[in-house]
Amino acid sequence: MEKKKTGGLFREFTKGIIRENPVLRLVLGCCATLAVTTAASNAIGMGAATTFVLVCSNAAISLLRNVIPNKVRIPAFITIIAGFVTIVQLFIKAFSPALDTALGVFLPLIVVNCIILGRAEMFASKNKVLPSVVDGLGMGVGFTAAMLCMGIIRELLGAGTVFGIPILSGFMEPIIIFLLPPGGFFVFGILIALSGKLSREGHAPESMGCAGCPLAASCSKRLDEAQPEEKEAE
Repeated sequence: MEKKKTGGLFREFTKGIIRENPVLRLVLGCCATLAVTTAASNAIGMGAATTFVLVCSNAAISLLRNVIPNKVRIPAFITIIAGFVTIVQLFIKAFSPALDTALGVFLPLIVVNCIILGRAEMFASKNKVLPSVVDGLGMGVGFTAAMLCMGIIRELLGAGTVFGIPILSGFMEPIIIFLLPPGGFFVFGILIALSGKLSREGHAPESMGCAGCPLAASCSKRLDEAQPEEKEAE
């Protein structure tokens, strides 16, 4: 039983890294991802802040899931998330003003990040505290990893540095477009294609219709084409 529980928690953690990566697979939080990944250090700062808010808000929402009325759950979730975002923002302002300046408005906008609100609604509000914390941590690590990959590629090709350390000095001229929005979209698209390949889900279904849908088993509106005996019974 203990081994089964540990395996379940491990799956909850790892799903956010590749299989359900919030940026590359679910395509959430794209605005912040494209805006702050012009440098690897910015990517790590944004990823760490988002991970902290994800873990803490998931834990708090899971603890309060039986207390929060269903009709006001979204405003309640946003209030909880905003509290943790305020803590993060004040901490960064106090200890890393340069990072606060680099992240700019995207730091307080973590409050309305689709990743955090989505995990609160889809997972934390329906599960116990420990799985919710692990889910938030996994999604945060996946988000940070995706942003870091983008930040390293864009900074390396666009400025010739990684974390401010010259890497391509004397080898090639920086390609400035990688620091601009078109370069960000290009790198984003390449990483989405690679993640689809790694997750083994980047291919068309073998058959069309309900039978070829990955959500068919849990869909209440699917056509029961594979069960003619039930139709005869009706």
